[in-house]
Amino acid sequence: MAFQLPELPYALDALEPYVSRRTLEFHYGKHHQAYVNNANKLAEGTRFEGADLETIIREAEGGLYNNGAQAWNHTFYFMGFGPEGPREPQGALAEAINRDFGSFEKFREEFNQKAATLFGSGWAWLVKDDEGHLSIVQESNAGNPMRRGLTPILTCDVWEHAYYLDYQNRRPDYLASFWNILNWDVISQRY
Repeated sequence: MAFQLPELPYALDALEPYVSRRTLEFHYGKHHQAYVNNANKLAEGTRFEGADLETIIREAEGGLYNNGAQAWNHTFYFMGFGPEGPREPQGALAEAINRDFGSFEKFREEFNQKAATLFGSGWAWLVKDDEGHLSIVQESNAGNPMRRGLTPILTCDVWEHAYYLDYQNRRPDYLASFWNILNWDVISQRY
């Protein structure tokens, strides 16, 4: 079965003023779609034809890995947003953040620092290890922490295409807005 661009659970203008409709039209509608299309083309005729994206992330190399990981990363990123929902973590995830970072504010500061200082393009991730402990990791380009045996909980895309139309080269401004569109109901369930 071919990979599909998932339908967003919100309208293209639902994240304004933090993320514009125009950014979503390009980032989701063009960039994300291109990764899905390329992953489908590159998987054809290989042992990965019919595999899921998680298998491609864990086992593939080169262009198939890059496009498959980017398709998965973007889906995970976009599905953590919403115009409504709590703006802070809930339940077990909130407790784990307080345990491992000291407070939600300290977690946000560390996450923003990792996202802001990632050189070039890539992703900042909140991840959980096999024992349930949380950490923040940086991944360059299409990097995904599943490749290291970690479970993704939250990610922030710091490729310029994620924010350039709205924030130009001001990554810190984009990161400040990022916290206003997260749906912690969805994110907390990932823990």
